[in-house]
Amino acid sequence: MKAIFLDRATFSADLALTPPHGLSDYQVYAQTPNDPKIIIERCQDADIVITNKVELTAEIIAQLPKLKLIQLTATGMNNVDKDACDKHGITVKNVAGYAVKSVPEHTFMLILSAMRAARHYHHEVVKGDWQKDGRFCLLDTPLIDLEGKTLGIIGYGTIGKRVGEIAKVFGMTVLIAEHQNKPPRNSDYSAFDDVLAQSDVITLHCPLTEQTQHLVNANSIAKMTKKPLIINVARGGVVDSQAVADAVTQGKLLGYGADVFEHEPIKDNDPLLTLKDHPRVIFTPHNAWGSVNAQLNLWDILCQQVQEFTQLSHKGK
Repeated sequence: MKAIFLDRATFSADLALTPPHGLSDYQVYAQTPNDPKIIIERCQDADIVITNKVELTAEIIAQLPKLKLIQLTATGMNNVDKDACDKHGITVKNVAGYAVKSVPEHTFMLILSAMRAARHYHHEVVKGDWQKDGRFCLLDTPLIDLEGKTLGIIGYGTIGKRVGEIAKVFGMTVLIAEHQNKPPRNSDYSAFDDVLAQSDVITLHCPLTEQTQHLVNANSIAKMTKKPLIINVARGGVVDSQAVADAVTQGKLLGYGADVFEHEPIKDNDPLLTLKDHPRVIFTPHNAWGSVNAQLNLWDILCQQVQEFTQLSHKGK
């Protein structure tokens, strides 16, 4: 079977990604633009297409007669037209569970950086502000401890659960948000609006759906009476960027940390970039998932899935 990897550059360049077993031909492209003509040309003879974010539309899929498997190097599947795949008998596989350590640790990196104003103090050291001041320490922006604070978790899957476990080690109280406008399913969950009102820090781990699109908006922020820090490691669209930028600027939120944005890479006119010098704002380029161990774990899972698919295909002949 022939496999094409369309966007190898979504992995770290120095990682050795051994080709999956069972392939007769394997071609790798660092990047592939979302241009139907180029995608079709590269995938024309492929039995298997491996990709992270390249868009495989119904138009493209219809012109790939040999295609049998689309193997995603991610959990999200929004870039593939699943209905078209079903119509043409194409299997779609994703990879889940590979970043259950990487994303929670990254979440707390963002939390601690914001609560301790890490970027702000780093710049005061390297830009010479500390030296100009002359005192042995600077405390112009308060350092905030996590112990005794309340963490609200929105999206309580594997990653959300791990974030809750870590939070308890820091001495935080953990609240798990029920879905919006739903009664708590059991005593472990709290009503959505109660979590908004009672949390000092809110972390987002939910998928992007019609129900969660702009879940954090001006109305929901108005219910956050403790003016919390918000951390988004879910999807950019879960947050209304303008509403968050306004709320941080106006002091209605303590700060904001994000690894995800509505457009990636982030657009130059994204309202969140107006916060770039705020001491409690920190951004990372959608790499919370990508620790070295997580990337290798992802690739191991992917190779196993591809190998199982090729073995089943050979048996079916």
